[in-house]
Amino acid sequence: MIPTIPAIPFVPLGALADWGFVLRNADYLAGGLAITIALTIASILLGFAAGFPAGLIEVYGGRYSKALVGALGVLFRGTPIVVIIIVMFFVAGVSPAFLAATFALGFRSAAYQSQIFRGAIESVSGGQTEAARAVGLSRLQAIRHIVVPQALRRSIPGFQNEFTIVLKDTSIAFAIGLAELLTRSYDLFVQRTTAVLEVVLFASLLYFVLTFSTNRALDALGERFAIPGGEG
Repeated sequence: MIPTIPAIPFVPLGALADWGFVLRNADYLAGGLAITIALTIASILLGFAAGFPAGLIEVYGGRYSKALVGALGVLFRGTPIVVIIIVMFFVAGVSPAFLAATFALGFRSAAYQSQIFRGAIESVSGGQTEAARAVGLSRLQAIRHIVVPQALRRSIPGFQNEFTIVLKDTSIAFAIGLAELLTRSYDLFVQRTTAVLEVVLFASLLYFVLTFSTNRALDALGERFAIPGGEG
C-alpha cells in the first residue's frame, strides 16, 4: 500500500510577495502608529481637561453655565467627527494638522467625557455630602474630598470605552492628510495595489494590539481603584 502524502497548502507567490512588501515597510507603518498613539493620548488628555470641569458644572453649576455647557456638548456630540476635523483645519485654520486633529478629537471627547463624569458624580449618594457638611466641611470641600475621588473611580469603565473610541477615531485625521496609521496604510497600497488586503490586515492587527493592551491596562486600573462594595 502506497502511503498517503499530506497535502501542502498552496500559497500563491503573489501573496508572499505582497506580505514581503508589507514587512519591508513595517517601519513606515510603525511611524504612523506612533503618531496615532500620540494623537490619542493628546486628545484624551484634552478631553479630560475640558470634560471633567464640564461634568462638574452640569451637576453643580448655575442655570446659565449649565445651559452653555449643555449646548456645547450637544453640538459636539451631534456633529460628525470628520466635519469637526475639517472645520477645525480648513475653516478655523488651526495648524499643523496634528494640532487641528487634537483639538477636534479632544473637544469631541470632552463632550462625551462630561456625560461620563456627570453620571459618576450623580451616582455618589447625597447622604455622603450631607455627612461631610455635618462634620464641618464646606460644600466645596465635600465635593473635592468626598465626591470627586469616588466619581473618578466610578468613571473608569466609561473612560475605557471613550479611550477606545478616540483611538479608532484618529483614523479620521486621514481627511486632513495627517500621516497617522491609516494614511500611511493608504500610501502603501496605492504603491502596490495587489497588497491592499495585506496592508489593511497588518494595520488592523496594530489597531487591535493597541486597543487590547490599553483595555487590559484600564481593566487592571479599574480593579485596583474599585470602591469596596461598589456602593456609595
